[in-house]
Amino acid sequence: MDVRLDGKVALITGGSLGLGRAMALRFAEAGASIAIVARGKEALENTAKELREIAGGNKIATYACNVADASEIQLMHAEITKQLGPIDILVNNAGTSQRGPFLEVSDELWQNDLDLKLFAAIRLSRLLLPGMQKRKWGRIINVLNTAAKAPGAEGAPTAVSRAAGMALTKVLAGEAAKHNVLVNALLVGLIDSNQHQIKHKNSSSSSSYESFLDDMAVTQNIPMGRVGRPEEFADTACFLASDLASYLSGVAINVDGGRSPVV
Repeated sequence: MDVRLDGKVALITGGSLGLGRAMALRFAEAGASIAIVARGKEALENTAKELREIAGGNKIATYACNVADASEIQLMHAEITKQLGPIDILVNNAGTSQRGPFLEVSDELWQNDLDLKLFAAIRLSRLLLPGMQKRKWGRIINVLNTAAKAPGAEGAPTAVSRAAGMALTKVLAGEAAKHNVLVNALLVGLIDSNQHQIKHKNSSSSSSYESFLDDMAVTQNIPMGRVGRPEEFADTACFLASDLASYLSGVAINVDGGRSPVV
């Protein structure tokens, strides 16, 4: 199945590393022009270099900003659309894992998490939806995690922010579908990422990173018996962004090797 995004412009937040980088590379392979947004300039430029090697004649843009800041989102949107034109595909991917005992989560941490994971998606969707609706074509993909459906103890604030993101997905899907703007969520399980690499590096383990991931798959009871690859997640996102997913909206898909206890 040849999944194509020719002629489309995609904006991916958290686009310089991990899942964001994998999605950017996959979308570029499928023919899209790509804008990646993140805070780290060096990582952005490294990924942009990779993108330009496979982009052909399509445009690549980067913008370093903190999407938790409303004013920075406005400036970023203006600059990206100036460089690439109207944005057809929005992937709200920015976020890090923040979790701990409820009584130890401060107001500041709650607010920071909501600004980064929920309000960034709200603000970007509000900026991009009018143009998508006018053109009668658009895709919004909210990257959440499986705790949005099955939150556990000591999962705040991330589980709560992600659950709100799932509700946002359903609200937007119901309002935008009549304009052929499709809104879906992808819920991350345990997938190889720079966060796991850092965790392995900081651990006292003498085992290889591959053994570290294998052990994680066992201890976390992943039915498929392995941690996922970023490319597998990116393939699913690329399908959702394409015309092949033209009758999918308002769904939250677990990409977790079967680990989530709920569908």
